[in-house]
Amino acid sequence: MTVAGKETPRERYRAQLRAEIKQRAWEQIAAAGAPGLSLNAIAKQMGMSGPALYRYFASRDELITELIRDAYRSLADTMRTAAASGADLAGLGHALRTWALDDPQRYFLVYGTPVPGYHAPDDITMIASEIMDALLDAAHPADAAANTPPDGHPDARLEAHLAQHRQWAADHPAAPATLRRALRFWTRLHGILSLELAGHFTGMGLDPVELYDSELRHLTQ
Repeated sequence: MTVAGKETPRERYRAQLRAEIKQRAWEQIAAAGAPGLSLNAIAKQMGMSGPALYRYFASRDELITELIRDAYRSLADTMRTAAASGADLAGLGHALRTWALDDPQRYFLVYGTPVPGYHAPDDITMIASEIMDALLDAAHPADAAANTPPDGHPDARLEAHLAQHRQWAADHPAAPATLRRALRFWTRLHGILSLELAGHFTGMGLDPVELYDSELRHLTQ
């Protein structure tokens, strides 16, 4: 029996081996993408048999789940730390970009093309909701009345739609104006980040930082 706060040598060895397996998995994803992830290939690299490795991760999907869980947890912690230090909506935008550029493969695993046949468990959705909660808290307009669009305005129609389709905001009590602001922030910044990290700005002669900062200014005015 393990004493609270202490690991046995076997538990430490297991944790170290799981960490190495995950590191090898990230290397595979960087080379061939998540759909090409192979536990047997990882086992061969580590000098193990396939059945031996399956004692640490029972399937490819279990390994992918662990990587996605780590990625979401990392971003959730990043956003929460930024918010706790007083970051406003622009500050969260900068924290998001720094996190994405620090490890593009981690970014693409959670925000890129879905892995065929893979379905994330509910606990990952809960971690993702932590990220959105931090964003919704920061997206609350300083003057809600001034941010309410008149009837017939496109933003008014969007807010009416969001008021009825707010599953993505989970249980956050955000008003429609906040939902609209947060959703635009999330989608537009992710659009720029995805294009930048995929190399689509290469050769265009522009600075992605200036584009990203300009978008942030528009979104936070």
